Amino acid sequence: MSSDLPELSPAPSSWDAGSVYSNLRFPAKGPATSQYVLSAVLLCATIVSTSFAGLSQLAGIDLVTALRIFIVKPSMILQGLPFSIPLISILLAHELGHFFACRYYGMRCTPPFFIPFPISLAGTFGAFIKIKSQFLHRRALFDIGIAGPLAGFLFILPTLCIGISLSKLVPKGGLPPGELIFGEPLIFRLLGAVILGYAPDRQDMVAHPMAMAAWVGLLATSLNLLPIWQLDGGHISYAIFGPSLQKRISVFSIVALILVSFMGWPPSITLLFFAALLLIICARLRFFHPPTLQEDDRLGPGRAFLALIALLILILSFTPAPVTIK
Repeated sequence: MSSDLPELSPAPSSWDAGSVYSNLRFPAKGPATSQYVLSAVLLCATIVSTSFAGLSQLAGIDLVTALRIFIVKPSMILQGLPFSIPLISILLAHELGHFFACRYYGMRCTPPFFIPFPISLAGTFGAFIKIKSQFLHRRALFDIGIAGPLAGFLFILPTLCIGISLSKLVPKGGLPPGELIFGEPLIFRLLGAVILGYAPDRQDMVAHPMAMAAWVGLLATSLNLLPIWQLDGGHISYAIFGPSLQKRISVFSIVALILVSFMGWPPSITLLFFAALLLIICARLRFFHPPTLQEDDRLGPGRAFLALIALLILILSFTPAPVTIK
């Protein structure tokens, strides 16, 4: 880590050390060309894998049948673009939010790396960037942490509105047995009621692929905003509350996540899997969030307001039972 940090001379006693760190930025050093090439290759692979998942959704068939159709007629994968393009746009906006915030502070990071996973409902495990510099202060940590969810949510909203307008309603109980039922976040139901007159007690919604892309984006955003260790919400929580309280909030949140997954029966496998993954990762990191160089930095009212916006997005986006079987 030390090679990534600027060399600092001791500050004269008359200086305000906090303001020095607050205004300091790392030397701007962008990602290597090879990283951009890898990023582009993974992006293309993920467009294919998510289009494959979109074909499965559009045709109402399982992934094995979709694979057979693709083998016989590869051009059929284009039918999955109404799902894959909006989803890729949402995930890319999220990661570019982090990326450009890192670059604003002159921090070293990779470009967005997508994770293609064709044999899944979404066709991807999402995307990530790897930050290779230590955070200078809590303002930088907060800005980088919140930039991704805010940028992604700006893409989710129009996608969700268009997707819901293209969806159709059926009488309650009209879906065949064995159908996958996707939990509806609060914002999904609110916009469904406004755009289609959706009444969940009387109707089921057959979601258009664009609406499903927004649904995946909402799920990813809500999980990322949980105030747990090194998730986006964990960065925000650390920046606001500091290391000690953030660690307690993380423990409480992950226990709450496990309890919420048991609100229905059978329990939510999606949330349990995510909670288990977090426990494994955090155990390897010894439940430690790296400190910033300037721990006494204050965020100010503007960032406090953005933190409330992030909390509102979490409430609107979260669903306790993402996927169940009818």
